[in-house]
Amino acid sequence: MTYFRQLVMSRELLFNLVSREVKGQYRRTVLGQLWSLINPLATMLVYSVVFGLIFRAGPPPGDPSGLDIYALWLMSGLLVWTFFARVVNQGLDSLVANANLIQKVYFPRMHLVLATMLSTAMTWCFELGVLIVALHLFGGFPLPWLPLLLVYMVLLALFATGVSMLLAIFNVHFRDTKHFVTILLQLWMYLTPILYPIQLVENAVGNKPWLLTIYRLNPMEHFVQAFRDLLYNNRLPTLGDSLWCLGAALVAFLIGYAVFSRSEKRLAELL
Repeated sequence: MTYFRQLVMSRELLFNLVSREVKGQYRRTVLGQLWSLINPLATMLVYSVVFGLIFRAGPPPGDPSGLDIYALWLMSGLLVWTFFARVVNQGLDSLVANANLIQKVYFPRMHLVLATMLSTAMTWCFELGVLIVALHLFGGFPLPWLPLLLVYMVLLALFATGVSMLLAIFNVHFRDTKHFVTILLQLWMYLTPILYPIQLVENAVGNKPWLLTIYRLNPMEHFVQAFRDLLYNNRLPTLGDSLWCLGAALVAFLIGYAVFSRSEKRLAELL
């Protein structure tokens, strides 16, 4: 029985793990799932004040949507990053956090990482739905782009899951991984045009275009731009961004899957 077939045959376990993650996320809180809305709104408010009002990092108006609201532009990219960061942060710790379960019974360990991604995706879809409503209220029209948006959501999920699977294995061998990743994600976020438009980077590099080429090797830059094109600008993402998203998703997931499936046999003794 191949490893992929084991994953398919034990899909009921995956559903139960996802349910456990969703129910346990806001257990014993008064507001419950409302925190999934409050948290991004609070983050958006802070960044909007700091970067939108103080530093004046205003992007150009949406083309062709005509939107010119920094908070909505910010959220169109920030939600992409928060999904990626949540999947990576929770996924890399999923094996260590479930060490007792792994040592007691055999099941495809990859379900632990997949469960964190799927539970995060459920919360994220709620946040994304609120953003889409807000965009419509202020004059945007992202609704016709929803079918294509789903495609890019799947690509983003594959990319985040692939990175998460790879880091989860590293975290079993080297427990410092979690702390290094926390620092790395902070740097990665500020090196991605989420809080500021990429035009600022283009102006900063001046007559050194090779710096911009290096900057754009960041896969998350292309994911953020693709989602902004669909949600905020209401247009098709560029071919370059689309190919980057597809390539990054496939490479990251295939590498993560290969490393994880070959390493999981020794997880019980390593933990």
